[in-house]
Amino acid sequence: MKTIFLYLSVLSMLLILNCANSKAGDAIPSHDTFEIYSKAVGENRVINVWLPENYKKNNDKLPVLYMADGGIKEDFPHIANTLSKLIKQNKITPIILVGIENTQRRRDLTGFTEIPEDKKIAPVVGGSENFRNFIKNELIPEIESRYRTNQKRGIIGESASGLFVTETLFLDPEMFDFYIAFDPSLWWNNHYLVRTAKEHLAKFPEKEIKFWFAGSGATDISPYTKELSSILQQEKPAALQWNYSDEPKEKHTTIFRATKEKALIWTIGKKKK
Repeated sequence: MKTIFLYLSVLSMLLILNCANSKAGDAIPSHDTFEIYSKAVGENRVINVWLPENYKKNNDKLPVLYMADGGIKEDFPHIANTLSKLIKQNKITPIILVGIENTQRRRDLTGFTEIPEDKKIAPVVGGSENFRNFIKNELIPEIESRYRTNQKRGIIGESASGLFVTETLFLDPEMFDFYIAFDPSLWWNNHYLVRTAKEHLAKFPEKEIKFWFAGSGATDISPYTKELSSILQQEKPAALQWNYSDEPKEKHTTIFRATKEKALIWTIGKKKK
């Protein structure tokens, strides 16, 4: 019985960490694609870049939204299409989307772990520091050399990508101006990020930062997203604007698409006059 329970637990974690929200029906928007060699992760990475419609019609410098799971067969198309829609509706400011296609997803998006069951999900885990160094020291400078950017940047992710988003918020908060995480896999390493949240928040910078996150009804995730919300309410970090969207009716596989518009509007929406 114990062996069966352990097998089911590992299988559940595999499904969550490997969650993919792209669908064959998503229209693939016009975009740029290039490869960049990363010393930090030791391999070539495919990068997809979506530009808003008016980018070529003016000289405005724009903010940038980065995302893992950013392949054409991953979440890049539906997020690019959503951004396009919201920009046309004048609900958000024009923004550039940079999608990073996965190679070894579970390696790149997980931090260290001391839990044996966690280590069974992939041949290599715990590579988030290297992946973050790639984005910070290699990809961001490359994007800023290729496109007109205004130095304001954010990151978006779901499930394991949401874990990476939250980890980056705590470990290197000044790397981005805004963070969006859908159903982040905060159970990783015995919910280490939640257990150490107060410690990280106590050292939070004075820079204004936004953090929007959502939790579905998934029983292995919702306790930790709710706990993190409670901690943020208690600690009240002065420079951090945050919003928790509790979505008990959503599943882990539906929450990204169900809440992405309100996440983007809250985070980068135009202020009502």
